[in-house]
Amino acid sequence: MTYTIQQIADALGAKAVGDTTLRIAKLAEPATAHADDLALAMSPKYAQTLSDGAALAAMLWPDADWQGMGLKAAILPDRPRFAMSGLTRMMDPGQGFETGIHPSAIIDPVAQLADDVTVGPLTIVAAGAQIGAGSIIGPQCYIGTGASIGKNAYLRDHVSIGARVSIGDNFIAQPGARLGGDGFSFVTPEPSTVEETRKTLGDRGDTKAQQWARIHTLGSVTVGDDVECGMNVTVDSGTIRDTMIGDGTKLDNLVHLGHNVVVGKNCLLCGQVGVAGSVTIGDNVVLGGQVGVSDNIFIGDGVIAGGGTKIMSNAPAGRSMLGYPGTEMSKQIEGYKALRRLPRLIRDFAKLKADLAQSDRSKASDES
Repeated sequence: MTYTIQQIADALGAKAVGDTTLRIAKLAEPATAHADDLALAMSPKYAQTLSDGAALAAMLWPDADWQGMGLKAAILPDRPRFAMSGLTRMMDPGQGFETGIHPSAIIDPVAQLADDVTVGPLTIVAAGAQIGAGSIIGPQCYIGTGASIGKNAYLRDHVSIGARVSIGDNFIAQPGARLGGDGFSFVTPEPSTVEETRKTLGDRGDTKAQQWARIHTLGSVTVGDDVECGMNVTVDSGTIRDTMIGDGTKLDNLVHLGHNVVVGKNCLLCGQVGVAGSVTIGDNVVLGGQVGVSDNIFIGDGVIAGGGTKIMSNAPAGRSMLGYPGTEMSKQIEGYKALRRLPRLIRDFAKLKADLAQSDRSKASDES
């Protein structure tokens, strides 16, 4: 499907200039754009490569000199990066899933599916599961007993939703996402070596044998509206109460949430973030790639942790963090700078020490 420049601009609430009847088939980077592509050159840096391609139209920035760039038309949004959200949604061709229930899907007779739900090949929907209107369940998915999924869900291939998991509207899950597995919770008959180490923080001097008894998972997972899970996300069910994810929160690929974790609204958890059990995370928190969070702590609203940060104690609201252990970002950067200066400081100290020693020898020689 193609769109005119004017149609695209109207959909984005943006300004269109030039020949707005030009039709666009797809999006492209400036250097590789063809004549029927809309080049994405949303800053002067990217616009420099427009001449390498053959684009006749581009999405630029508000005061861009589009005619000076040799274009026939342009779209000039107030906030180009935000306009990308609507533009990519408009131009997304999707995965090509066919509508309706595939003959190979297994739907339990007491499952409840809205009339317009799509279920792909080899997918299983267990007893008592409920799937809301407009939802698309891709191939080879599993929806567990008593699970509930709201309206307009979009599950890609190989997504697994465990028993009694409750999910709100507009949920998106990328391939391999798993919600509702058992929590990683074990205990020993006597105090374990882990418990002793937590108490003393020291070496124990022994390696006593211990056997681990399983604590069964009785809770499940509750997910709000407008939540997205990336590829291979894993969310453990709660031990007694549910693990919870708030409205608008987005989990990137390979994010893991342990049992009993509570994540607030509109959070971003980036790739390979690991959150240990019983952590509470506030609203609007951003955890960069490979951030690790220790168990049983609280992270306040608006906390931002840079990539690789290890959060080992409570983090107050609004804190920007970095490092291992995670501390205030400004202090970590200051510490990194000081660390880089250490070799020079050591050389300067050694030279000063040598100079002082030479001075003392000279003074002793003069006195003798």
